Amino acid sequence: MFNKILIANRGEIALRILRACRELGIKTVAVHSTADRDLKHVRLADETVCIGPAAATGSYLNMAAIISAAEVTQADAIHPGYGFLSENADFAESVERSGFVFIGPRSETIRLMGGKTTAKAEMISAGVPCVPGSNGILPDDDSECLVIAEKVGYPVLIKAAFGGGGRGMHVVRKPEDLLGSVRLARQEALQAFKDGSVFLEKYLEVPRHIEIQVLADEHGNAVYLGERDCSMQRRNQKVIEEATAPGITPEQRAEIGKLCTDACKRIGYRGAGTMEFLYENGRFYFIEMNTRIQVEHPVTEMITNVDLISQQIKVAAGEPLPFKQEDIRITGHAIECRINAEDPFKFTPSPGEVKKWHVPGGPGVRMDSHIYAGYRVPPNYDSMIGKLITYGPTRESAIARMRTALDEMIVEGISTNIPLQQMILEDPVFCAGTHHIHYLAQMLDKAAGGSGSAH
Repeated sequence: MFNKILIANRGEIALRILRACRELGIKTVAVHSTADRDLKHVRLADETVCIGPAAATGSYLNMAAIISAAEVTQADAIHPGYGFLSENADFAESVERSGFVFIGPRSETIRLMGGKTTAKAEMISAGVPCVPGSNGILPDDDSECLVIAEKVGYPVLIKAAFGGGGRGMHVVRKPEDLLGSVRLARQEALQAFKDGSVFLEKYLEVPRHIEIQVLADEHGNAVYLGERDCSMQRRNQKVIEEATAPGITPEQRAEIGKLCTDACKRIGYRGAGTMEFLYENGRFYFIEMNTRIQVEHPVTEMITNVDLISQQIKVAAGEPLPFKQEDIRITGHAIECRINAEDPFKFTPSPGEVKKWHVPGGPGVRMDSHIYAGYRVPPNYDSMIGKLITYGPTRESAIARMRTALDEMIVEGISTNIPLQQMILEDPVFCAGTHHIHYLAQMLDKAAGGSGSAH
C-alpha cells in the first residue's frame, strides 16, 4: 500500500479522497492555488504545497507544478479526482514516467476512451450497443457529410470528438442546416478542446441518461455496481442523480452490466470508470466512457456499500478486487442533489463569504462538502459547493428524506440552487421517474412563462 498520496484537486472531492486515505492509514499532500489556502482538506492534510495562482491554468492544470510537488514531498501516487487533469492522458503518462503511480487507468486507456470516436469503435467491437452515426470523425468534404447525415436520418446531433459539457454540440433537423452547424461545431470544439474534430449521431428526442459504474483491477477482474440515472440536466450539466434508475429491470441491469465489464476486460481497464448511455424505448446506446471517478459516485456507494475511492486506491496499488460480481448486492435507493453557489433560476455564480452553514442530518442523510461557516467561496472555479445525498429502502423514501434534508439545510451569505432542487423534488414527472434529459429545460421554460429567461 502507498505511504503517501498527493491529491491533485480541490473542493469536496479532495476532502473525500483525504478521508479515504486517512482510513487506509496513508499520509496526504494537498496541493492548492493561492485562492484555496483555506480549503478544509488543505487544513487537514499532512503536508501542503502551493502550486500557483488562483487561475486553474497556472495551478490545478499545471502538470509540471503538480509533479514537482510530488517529488518535493516524496509522494508515491497522485489522485486526480474528477475534472482538471483527471482524464488527461499526457498527465497520466507524465506521472508514471516521473516514477509515481497515477490513481486511474493507464495513459493509453485514457487516450483510447477519451476520443469519443475511438471509444465508440472499441465499444462496437466489444458488442456494446451504440447510437447510429458516422464511422469516426466527419470528413472535410461537404457532400460526404450530407450523404452520412442522410443515411443516419434526421434529426442528427453534431458533437465534438474530444470534449464534453455540451460545447460543440448542435442538433440539426434538416439538410440545409447541416453544413453551417458542422462549421460552427468545429470552431467551438477547436476553441474549447484545441481539436476541431466533430462526429455525427442520430439525435434521440426524449432519451434518459443512464450510466453504469465499473471497477476493474490489473489482474483481469471487473465488476459493475449497478446503474445511475442522471437525466435531470441543464445544458448537459447534471443537477440530480440517482441509483438505481427508475424502470430498469434486474435482467436489463445484468445484460448491460456484463457487456460493460466484458469491454473493460477487453481494453485492459484499471480502476473506477463509468460507461454513459442514452436510453430510449427500452434500448441502451453507448455515448462515452469517463475514465475517472464521477461527481455522483456517492449514490452508488449508498446502494452497494462499496467505497469507490478506497477501491480506486487499492487497485492502483496493485491489489485485486476483494469481491466478484455475485458478491455485489444492490439494496434501496439513493438520490444526490448538487448544491451550487449560484442563483437558483438565473444560474449566475454567487461567490463570497459563507456566513452561516448548517447541514442536515438524520437516517440515510450524507453531505459531501468542503464548506464551513466563514469560508469564502472563490469566483475562480466550478460553482458546486457540495453534494447532498439521501438513502432509503425505496425511491419514495429517498425522495421524502431529500425533501426534509433540503428544508433543514441553511446557507447564508451566498445564493444557492436549493430552491431549484426543492422545486424538482415536488415535480410530479420527476416523482414518477418519467423525466428525460430535456425535461428540466422544458420545466424551467414553463416556470419562466415560456420566455426562455430561465436559461
